[in-house]
Amino acid sequence: MRIITLNLNGLRSAAKKGLFDWLPQQEADVICVQELKAQQNDINGVMRTPDGYSSYFHCAEKKGYSGVGIYTRHVPDQIVEGVGIPEIDAEGRFLRVDFGNLTIISIYLPSGSSGDHRQAVKFFFMEHFFPLLQSLAEGGREVLLCGDWNIAHKEIDLKNWRSNQKNSGFLPEERAWLSTVFNELKLVDVFRKINPEPDQYTWWSNRGQAWTNNVGWRIDYQIATPQLASTAIGASIYKEERFSDHAPLIIDYSFKL
Repeated sequence: MRIITLNLNGLRSAAKKGLFDWLPQQEADVICVQELKAQQNDINGVMRTPDGYSSYFHCAEKKGYSGVGIYTRHVPDQIVEGVGIPEIDAEGRFLRVDFGNLTIISIYLPSGSSGDHRQAVKFFFMEHFFPLLQSLAEGGREVLLCGDWNIAHKEIDLKNWRSNQKNSGFLPEERAWLSTVFNELKLVDVFRKINPEPDQYTWWSNRGQAWTNNVGWRIDYQIATPQLASTAIGASIYKEERFSDHAPLIIDYSFKL
């Protein structure tokens, strides 16, 4: 089973950069995308669903903002849009598909980098999302949460960690919350389980020479229940082409859908 997750930073932009030429070549079973910046009508007019896939989306109410999606080669047994909290669901941040005993979720946590108001929104999301994470972790299903969590967990997960300790995405409260997800809920950061090496990032600022100099952050994750995580056999961050300011995170599992 091959799973890809990618923050698009705009579906239209990613499409123009060749994403939908690249995707069919990857033979992924499921592709989770975030930050569509598009409404359903826009999606229908802008891009094609790759041959052999079906597509599902949870768009934000605000035009040109947020939104998540899933492309899959397998027909889901169930599709769930949103977490049931209006303030969160209005921003289009959660889409779940179920296949038998497997749940895959495309998730996009808020960014707090634009100011205190958005950081408060992020903390609200984290507080109210945690009980759902707990129920998923303890529900007896295999679960895979794919997406942009907008948090770098440890110092190894961003280049300039010293100068970012008071910045959104690397705040002590955010990192502690993610540690609780991993340590108390026993969910697994699958990429880091396979690859302990430094300088592995999935997002680079458009400012300066961040991409050229690999001054990045690892904020895109595949987070799984322990049994599913134990089947991971390979992981990579695709950087040969750029479809976004994020890079696709690709993980293969010896798990059959």
